[in-house]
Amino acid sequence: MKTFTTLPGRLAVLFSALLLPAMGFADELSGADTAWIMTSTALVLFMTIPGLSLFYAGLVRSKNVLSVLMQCFALTCLMSILWFVIGYSFAFSEGTDALNGYIGGLGNLFLGNISEDTMSGTIPESVFCLFQMTFAIITPALIVGGFAERMKFSAVLLFSSIWLILVYAPITHWVWGGGWLGEKGAMDFAGGMVVHITAGVAAIVCALVLGNRNGFPQTAMPPHNMTMTVTGAGMLWVGWFGFNGGSALAANGDAGMAMLVTHLSAAAGSLAWMAMEWIKFGKPSVLGIVTGMVAGLGTITPASGFVGPAGALVIGLTAGVVCFAATQYIKRVLKIDDSLDVFPVHGVGGILGCLMLAVFANPDIGIFSGQGYLNEGMTIGSQFGVQLQGVLVTLLYTAAATFVILQVVEALVGLRVTDEQETEGLDIVLHEERGYNL
Repeated sequence: MKTFTTLPGRLAVLFSALLLPAMGFADELSGADTAWIMTSTALVLFMTIPGLSLFYAGLVRSKNVLSVLMQCFALTCLMSILWFVIGYSFAFSEGTDALNGYIGGLGNLFLGNISEDTMSGTIPESVFCLFQMTFAIITPALIVGGFAERMKFSAVLLFSSIWLILVYAPITHWVWGGGWLGEKGAMDFAGGMVVHITAGVAAIVCALVLGNRNGFPQTAMPPHNMTMTVTGAGMLWVGWFGFNGGSALAANGDAGMAMLVTHLSAAAGSLAWMAMEWIKFGKPSVLGIVTGMVAGLGTITPASGFVGPAGALVIGLTAGVVCFAATQYIKRVLKIDDSLDVFPVHGVGGILGCLMLAVFANPDIGIFSGQGYLNEGMTIGSQFGVQLQGVLVTLLYTAAATFVILQVVEALVGLRVTDEQETEGLDIVLHEERGYNL
């Protein structure tokens, strides 16, 4: 029997031994698992507010710092309510026989069937629902980086609401909710397809539809506060332990390994990106090392519960190099103003991680061996084929649906602020406030 020496561990054991039998959950609910997923939920929310908020806010110009903070905070609130109303039901409820492979049903509309007694595995369904809610919050918030400094606040709210229901919830159902991709054996431990590819693709579609910021790429638009960005980056790194480790949905070896490989990939991605900058530009930048960290984290996410430490090191190093190259290509060659590099970091990283796990999840490749495939009889080749199919379908569906949603939002409220408003800055124009009174 495992001995718990930490206070949280001892409290979890005490809770399980003394309180759960009286509640009738002794044979079902795990106090340790529940405590860990509740902790992970808080960590993932910590990633969004304040982590992602500060990371993004530091990267924009000072006249738009409050607009980014406002968008991330408002989306946290709005996506939470939408998840309660219909998002969770579409993602994780059982749909009709004809449609269940593609979309969940309305069985949990307004979370009507969730009570203190309903379970999801060894944890209360309320905890599972809340944990998944934090994923539904951060995914639209990531997209903010694609249209930062130029989209109307009303358009941000309307677009994100429709996008959560028509893009995020269905794809979540495909992969994690009993849908067709999960049935085919697609592996996505913590959101390579569900979170990073969807957010990355949506961001670059938004960037293309809205057009570049005024002056891009001729005018330099450097981050206004790198101290703020690095602070947010550190919070993202810490919060990602809940993102990946919590996706085991248990306090077990899978969670521990997911956390270990997450940390290694982040460290490797940081150093690889830093090295690429050092070689190409002659100096390593703080912006580069923290962006490499995010690339390493995003790329390991789909593979985190399936690969071992050595595989994670390779994935992280590859992420730093490939995502750096993608960023340079999109900004400097294609001249697409994906303002905060959401697609080359999250989108490309998510694609890379989903495909590389087919290799490094294999249990028979020596030091690089992973935990094995979900479906028996799979080989590197067959698993790669399933992963590629999942990546392509997720990419194409997200791109098409995002484009259509943007056209609807444009017709209803308009997408972009005027040139004069953009020049003045969204803080004062949209919120009548300034981030700094100097």
